[in-house]
Amino acid sequence: MNFKEIHIGTLINQAVIENKIELSRICKFMKCTEQEVNEMYSMSSLEIEVVLKWSKLLEYDFFRLYSQHLILYAPIKKDDSEKVINNYKSSLPQFRKNVYTKEMIDYILNKIDTGAMKKSEIKERYNIPKTTLYKWISKYKNSTK
Repeated sequence: MNFKEIHIGTLINQAVIENKIELSRICKFMKCTEQEVNEMYSMSSLEIEVVLKWSKLLEYDFFRLYSQHLILYAPIKKDDSEKVINNYKSSLPQFRKNVYTKEMIDYILNKIDTGAMKKSEIKERYNIPKTTLYKWISKYKNSTK
């Protein structure tokens, strides 16, 4: 999975195929035509309400793909995180950004295994602590191969 370039329509289509959901059921649930469903499959982005409906229908959290993108490609800066915690009170819910899923860990370890990135590059680019990266390597090194 390429978390940098997310084509939501293709991923939804893939989930529909894997779950063997009939087009008539999709149209009824989404309240749209077959043509509109096929157009959604070709779109790289969809309205958030539409993605929410697809997530419910397919019982898959498509929003997590975007969360993983943020973790990898927009890591919070230490200065900003301290500023937010100490000086700024938002009415919006606050979430920890550094919670990594198994898929994310596999993605990162694959970068090391294939030689696409060095450990130092991963630590710098994704802001992953050295100890965390080495724990992953130790714990998951046999499961990724």
